[in-house]
Amino acid sequence: MKKQNTPDALSTVPAEAQVSATEDPDSAWNGVVGRRAFLKGVGMTGAAALIPTALTTTGAMAARKAALTDGDVAILQFLAAAELIETDLWQQYNEVGGVDGGNASYQAALSNLDGDMPQYIADNTDDEMSHAAFLNAYLESMGAEQVNLDPFRTLPSSKATGAQQIGRLTNLQKLNVDTSWYTRYRSTQNSDLGATFPQAITIKNEPAIPLNDTETPPGTSQAVPPDSTAASRMQAIANTAGFHFAYIEQGGASLYTSLSLKVSSLEVLRIVVSIGGVEVDHFGLWHDKCGNAVAQPLAGVTDPKTGLTFPDLNAPPFGGEQFQTNLILPEPASFIRKNLPPVSVIRPSLTENAGAVATIKSFTADLLFEGQTPQFFRTVMALARAADAAERQVH
Repeated sequence: MKKQNTPDALSTVPAEAQVSATEDPDSAWNGVVGRRAFLKGVGMTGAAALIPTALTTTGAMAARKAALTDGDVAILQFLAAAELIETDLWQQYNEVGGVDGGNASYQAALSNLDGDMPQYIADNTDDEMSHAAFLNAYLESMGAEQVNLDPFRTLPSSKATGAQQIGRLTNLQKLNVDTSWYTRYRSTQNSDLGATFPQAITIKNEPAIPLNDTETPPGTSQAVPPDSTAASRMQAIANTAGFHFAYIEQGGASLYTSLSLKVSSLEVLRIVVSIGGVEVDHFGLWHDKCGNAVAQPLAGVTDPKTGLTFPDLNAPPFGGEQFQTNLILPEPASFIRKNLPPVSVIRPSLTENAGAVATIKSFTADLLFEGQTPQFFRTVMALARAADAAERQVH
């Protein structure tokens, strides 16, 4: 497991500088500068976000660096940042719910969705760690700057059994999970062509990991259906996680698809589509598992603290192709132009809906960055804007 900095090592960011991710994202990101100005002008605190390694740019290193356009570097740097963010959230899930996780009740509640959930969580975590490590190593090998978000590991850990008490990049303790991907992938319409989609279920201010051992004791039995208040609370948390897993990975599938269209180097394109394919694989896996939270015999679980209920999406007033839980493969939909026949594709794939800036805005609305600092938002948005601004160059 990758070692992370402790909160004490990250104390350079003052607590009063923290902002709420529920604020208007555009106001939080006012003053974000372009990539070149960002790299030159953010000062010591911001510059720490990109490892300031003195790299030799002569000889073979210079030749390799010259092979990449500025746009390719920007794409790889943003993807490295995105994978570091994903690694951080998956490590939190893995600590309490993975195959070697330390919270037996949470593991049992996840296993109610599928008996292999703990193993899948561990595997997904390993994948994201490998993606982040590879992208940064490739950047370094090409004479470009790596991405290091360690200065922003300031968010608190869960107090539940199994969670390490270290600084985090991401918040999983109160989420607004966008579930519109569920209805989008069952529709014949496409958001790239202007379509909008309803939420499958509304998940607001709900934890996706146990918060402490008081309300969710780690030794609680997780019967189906739950037979106690603590068991209902834990099952609702696990169900939220199931939908959040799929939300995160469907976003990655669209992001990699979008950015692949901007890549100039064939080698960088090989990297982007190869890692992107794994993100699609992750999405298909979690899409299948989260459906068990809203199908019998588990459907009907209600969180006793927040009132969130996971209905049976196969039963009226739901049901049909828009909600049916075993329709996990993308339904054929409009693509490119409305006068072309429907086709089963990853969607959205345009920059407006699937690009780097759209990804950060979506993560912010999810409350994944709740409590992060203004400098964090400036850093990730500068990287995102640079990636979206990349243009394919054909030599």
